[in-house]
Amino acid sequence: MAAVQKIALTIAAALTIALQAGAKRVVSIIPATTEMLFAMGAGDRVVGVGSYDRFPPQVDKLPRVGALLDPDVERIIALKPDLVVLYGTQAELRKSLDRAGIPYYAYTHRGLADIAATIRSLGERVGAAAPADALANRLEGQLADVRKRVAGRPRPRTLLVFGRDPGSLRNIDASGGDGFLHDMLETAGGADVLGDVHQQSVQMSTEMVLARAPDVIIELRYARDDGSADSRAWNTLPSVPAVRNRRVYLLRGEEFVVPGPRVAAATATLARTLHPDAFK
Repeated sequence: MAAVQKIALTIAAALTIALQAGAKRVVSIIPATTEMLFAMGAGDRVVGVGSYDRFPPQVDKLPRVGALLDPDVERIIALKPDLVVLYGTQAELRKSLDRAGIPYYAYTHRGLADIAATIRSLGERVGAAAPADALANRLEGQLADVRKRVAGRPRPRTLLVFGRDPGSLRNIDASGGDGFLHDMLETAGGADVLGDVHQQSVQMSTEMVLARAPDVIIELRYARDDGSADSRAWNTLPSVPAVRNRRVYLLRGEEFVVPGPRVAAATATLARTLHPDAFK
């Protein structure tokens, strides 16, 4: 028994030393965590990224190892990582990494406040706790500034749309009352017209849009090759206050849908759209 305990303590000590030293070869297949690693100054440790990683530009030079639904396990292992950052639902990938003896960090995005917490946690895991904490503090300070600017102003009832069929109002995907997009909208001084629907994503019909009658419609476009930046389809609903009062806005940028370090800038853009006078 004493020998077994001694071996267990030795393994625990080795793991502690490894965590304190920080990972040196990191594969990150989640765009948000990839951005976090580069923003905290640990980008030189990233040796592989996911299929949908787009920022910062340095990721274009790194090997791609698949994404949420199609991780390339063989390629990940071939990169000899000492840490793989994956999404919490990737159970099969976790099993494969366990068999290969490769540590992993399981990430799950939830609300806006969780982004700073993840930055700090990931920073500790890769041995960059101090710069990660500074990054998280800066993010929290920027969001606090947005809240201060819009405090006390009327909160327009807003529909935040992140997807629909090009040229039509079919298959409208909008932010519900859960998740970081909802939190961003509320922080920016809007009242989410779907705030009572406790889902991160809600598929809406035109009848639902008419029933909710938003004062403002903000549509997010984030695909690089998306040339369908046209809000004229909303003109088919002239009775909706947002359409009638010409408060339909189209915002372009991946930072709106990636819950990473750029989320504060994206929230500020939402706030400027809803409350332009607060930023004069």
